Parts: sequence; structure tokens; C-alpha cells
Amino acid sequence: MNPPPTSAHSVGIRLFIMMVLQFFIWGAWLPLIWSYMGGLGFTGPQIAWVGSGFAIASILAIFFGNQFVDRRFSAERFMAVSHLIGGLAMLGLYFTRDFPTFFALMLVHSICYVPTISVANSLAFTHLKDARRQFGLVRMGGTIGWILASWPLYFVLQGVQGAELEHALSYIFLVAGGASIVLAGFSLALPHTPPRTIAGGAGEKPAWRESLKFLQANPFLLVLFVVTFIDSTIHNGYFLMAGGFLGQIGVKPENIMPIMSIGQVAEILTMAVLGLCLKRLGWKWTMIIGILGHAGRFLIFAFFSQNVPAVVAVQVLHGICYAFFFATLYIFIDVAFPKDVRTSAQGLFNLLILGLGDLAAKWLFIPLQASLTHDGAVDFQKLFLVPSGLALAAAVLLLVAFRPPVSLDAEEGAVQAPE
Repeated sequence: MNPPPTSAHSVGIRLFIMMVLQFFIWGAWLPLIWSYMGGLGFTGPQIAWVGSGFAIASILAIFFGNQFVDRRFSAERFMAVSHLIGGLAMLGLYFTRDFPTFFALMLVHSICYVPTISVANSLAFTHLKDARRQFGLVRMGGTIGWILASWPLYFVLQGVQGAELEHALSYIFLVAGGASIVLAGFSLALPHTPPRTIAGGAGEKPAWRESLKFLQANPFLLVLFVVTFIDSTIHNGYFLMAGGFLGQIGVKPENIMPIMSIGQVAEILTMAVLGLCLKRLGWKWTMIIGILGHAGRFLIFAFFSQNVPAVVAVQVLHGICYAFFFATLYIFIDVAFPKDVRTSAQGLFNLLILGLGDLAAKWLFIPLQASLTHDGAVDFQKLFLVPSGLALAAAVLLLVAFRPPVSLDAEEGAVQAPE
């Protein structure tokens, strides 16, 4: 007797839970690990090396992790194995105090975790009947997961100091590692998603190479790739600069994280309406609005820094910046690329979002901020005009040069890659 078919509602719930756990892991350790490493006595360069783990992993993911899912490994089993190994590495960080071991374990975790971001997206797209309408609601689980992890840990640790704080901070690795192992088990309950091939497809050719050829052969995708790099640089630059800016305009240190988290609450709301906006506005204008959100936020920072309520209120634009550009980007990639390279294509763009964009932000904004610092105060007006200008340039480039085919076939891709 055959088992009853799995309902779309049941699949949607499982995909939502997958996203909750996926980003719960990340949100549990990222906001607080910097203070913890400082307490261990790590130097600035050592902390920077640990912080570069995701960038290194995003490069390796292109050649290995995403390739396995597109060619050889079922997505749900890849998620299970990756999160099990990554979770064990994260648990190991709880017991680690020396830099070499700490860096090695974080690199193992990053190498296992980063590919699962692309795989989770691809797995969701495979099993959603209408990804344009439903993906925002599923991906909303990721934002909720991040908040569920980061907010309680932040507020619980308020007022804890000294050696007691260092010990308390170490629990972030137990929480993140435990969540990773839970997701490893839960992944086996996700819908079976075998490697995807299409008639006349790439066969055994490296999926990352095929996705790159497809990118080079289609100008509208190449334009989107360039715009994604610019937007990723701006997005990562916000997290480098906003905390210091809020502190300089008089926001108390304990209030900086809650203020910056306003954008995450707004992200939940914008994810919920993303499907409707895509239907009404289309790919191009939805992503342009997301990019312009960055310009609006940084211009408010630059010219209304004395108006703290305005600075706080404009944090809601973060939801538009993320959902309208990055979430829309993920949906578009799944529609535009052939199905046998879609996970690798997601990884190719995640190389920008998690890797090169992050590195470019550090190389650009940290030296720039240092050059604009005099007597301990930063000229944030001049500083914030740079990301504002970059955002406006990216929006214009997308408006003028991004011309995707009128109709994109979600099953076969927009056009075929060259031989």
C-alpha cells in the first residue's frame, strides 16, 4: 500500500522549520563571538581570521558542497551530514581557548554551514508550488530563527561582567551546536530532493563551471552579478559602521543592538508581502526598491544624524533592503538557471553575499572610516555618502542594463547555456 501523498501545507511547515533552525544556528553565535574572542585575548588579526571563515567557506562551497548537491548527493542528506559535522565543530569551540584550534574549528563549521544556505534555498524552491508567492513566507522563518537565538542571549547577558561574562558567553557555542545537531536530524524528515539532471544537460561537467558559463553568456545575469556585488558590499558595510555611528550620536551601548534589530522585525513583515510585491512590481523594480532602501537609510544617517528618532525609525528600511533585493535575487536565480546547476548558481551569488562582498566592505569602509576619523570622532556624513552613492549607482545600473526575458520558465531556465 502506497503512503498518502504529502500535503503542500505539511511541506511548507517543514521548510519553514528548516529555515528557523538554519538561521537560529548563525544568530546564536555571530552577534556575541567578537566580545568572547576579545576576552580570550585574541589579537585583532586573529579575530579577523576567524571572521573570514565564511568568506573562505563561500569560495570552497562553489567547488565542493554545491557541486555535490547538483550532481551526486540528495539535498536533505547533504544538510544532515553538514549540520552534524558543523554542529560538532561548534560544540568543540565551547572547550577551546587557544587560537589555532579555535580558528580550525570555526573554519570546519563555516565550510559545513555556508553551503547549506544555498542548499536550503534550492530545497525550498524544489518543493514550493509557487516560489514567487511562497518563498518569502518560508524564508521569513530564517529571520524569526535569528531573532529567537540572538535576542534572548543578548538580554540574558546584560549586566554580566568579568570572568563570569566570558564563561556565560561560551554557552553560545552549546546553543548553536545543539541547534545544528537538531537540524541535522530534522533534515532527514525533509522531502527527498535527489540530484537534478535535465535532458541534454551538463552530465558530469562541474556544475559551478556550467553556472558560470551560463552567467557569462547572458548579459542580464552578468549585470545582476555586478549589482549583487555592489549591494553586498553596502549591506556588509552597514554592520561595520552602524554600531559606532549610533554610539557617536549618543545611543547607549546597551541599546545599540536592539535598535539595529528593528530592521529584523521589519524584515519579517516585508518577507510576508514579498510575493505580492513581486507580482505587482516585477523582478527589476522589486530589486531596485531594495537597493534604494540602502541609499535612503545612509542618507538619513548622513544628513539627519542629530535627529535620533529619525535614525532609529529608518532602521525599518533594513527589511526592504534584505527582502526586496536578496530574497528576490534567490528566487530569480532559481527561475533563471537550468535546474541541474541551480544550487551551484545559488552558491555563486552567495560567494558575493557572504564572501567577496564582506571582504570588499572591510577593505573599503574600515580604511575610509579611519581616514575620516579626527580626535576620536568620525565624519560620518562624508563616510555615509559613499555607500549612498554606490547604492544609487547600482540602482541605475539595474534600471538601465538589467533586461531579463519577458517570460522565464521556472522548470527549464530562461535560456540555455552555451556548449
